[in-house]
Amino acid sequence: MRKNSIKNIRINEEVMRELSNIIRGEIKDPRINPMTSVVAVEVAPDLKTAKAYISVLGDKRSQADTLAGLKSAEGYIRRTLAKNINLRNTPAITFIIDQSIEYGVEMSKKIDEVTKNLKED
Repeated sequence: MRKNSIKNIRINEEVMRELSNIIRGEIKDPRINPMTSVVAVEVAPDLKTAKAYISVLGDKRSQADTLAGLKSAEGYIRRTLAKNINLRNTPAITFIIDQSIEYGVEMSKKIDEVTKNLKED
């Protein structure tokens, strides 16, 4: 299976959907921020590994705590993922903090400030 095949794209989307449901509804670790979202998932073509890009709304400490909570619940997440998705191999998940949403919000605020200053002049 090639990396950008339709089958791989469907697997990525399904793993992302299930991972989002598991993080939002089933994990009860207090370190995990309630405003945590799964931005993207990249499953390797051999289905052995997956990179999950996680976005956390909060400060750096909240992001670090959420990442630590997710890493400690990795076994539970993988087991639940195997139960919910019928794949030949259940991928080992690596969580990566994605800052793109935070960056977009920051840029939006800066654009609003600049346009507000232009309207005042």
